Amino acid sequence: MVTGRFAPSPSGYMHLGNVSAALLAWLSAKSRGGEIVLRIEDLDPVRSRREYAEAIMDDLKWLGLSWDRRAEDQSRRGAAYREALERLDTYPCYCSRDELHAASAPHASDGRIIYAGTCRDLTPDQRRRQAKPPCLRVRVPDREVAFVDGLQGPCAMSLQREWGDFIVRRADGVAAYQLAVVVDDAANGVTEVVRGRDLLSSTPVQIWLYEALGLKAPAFCHTPMLLAPDGRRLSKRDGDCYLRHLRGMWPPEKVVGLVAWLYGLTDRWERVSASELARDFSWNRVRRGDIRLDLKTLL
Repeated sequence: MVTGRFAPSPSGYMHLGNVSAALLAWLSAKSRGGEIVLRIEDLDPVRSRREYAEAIMDDLKWLGLSWDRRAEDQSRRGAAYREALERLDTYPCYCSRDELHAASAPHASDGRIIYAGTCRDLTPDQRRRQAKPPCLRVRVPDREVAFVDGLQGPCAMSLQREWGDFIVRRADGVAAYQLAVVVDDAANGVTEVVRGRDLLSSTPVQIWLYEALGLKAPAFCHTPMLLAPDGRRLSKRDGDCYLRHLRGMWPPEKVVGLVAWLYGLTDRWERVSASELARDFSWNRVRRGDIRLDLKTLL
């Protein structure tokens, strides 16, 4: 059976980009008789707030996107992450953000710093002389990871050249996203991950982590991004197209219908429920390219 998931971060209210990813994940699983797991990804203790988590769950219910199981919040999963770390070849890294930016390592096109390996071979004595608490990085092999995305097609990436040794535990002791999402999706029995295309570049390192931990990787499907008129991706931080605002004007079927039309599931913008869309959902109908949205012209 197909098991998909919603994995929202409670750092703000849902916007249309979040709604789109949630709807497509739900449709993909439910159209094949599968189930959906809800997991709150509250790893960041500074930005995560319970009120946002409650609002997200209320929004999902309002949209008709129910879930079959509620997974344990990530903030309660520390023991599972520590156990996974013990199975990886990690080392402490003491580099500051400024030092990383000043290093000669190249940058990925998405702004991600590719770690130069500065702390990889420090001696025990050199480590003892460090004054700051370290993060943990995992040693990655010199190999390419290739996979076929359900929507974007064949993808491949060199772990060393395009990622380098990446962080699996932050300096404050909190598990990093790349590790936590792999451990939790495996624990939740997730067989399919549907998420925004902005996370496509993370997929090769996550696939490698599944292998390193002896876990089976799910299938992946990365959806087009909803962009603001100026080309920015919609974000909670910028308050773009909050669902809270739209709920005051439209019924849920009109919001679902808008997303369905934008992504190519319907020929025109019309009111439709998620359950109606699930009857004949197919990834072959979903647009591949990113979508610019000027909501002011639609209101």
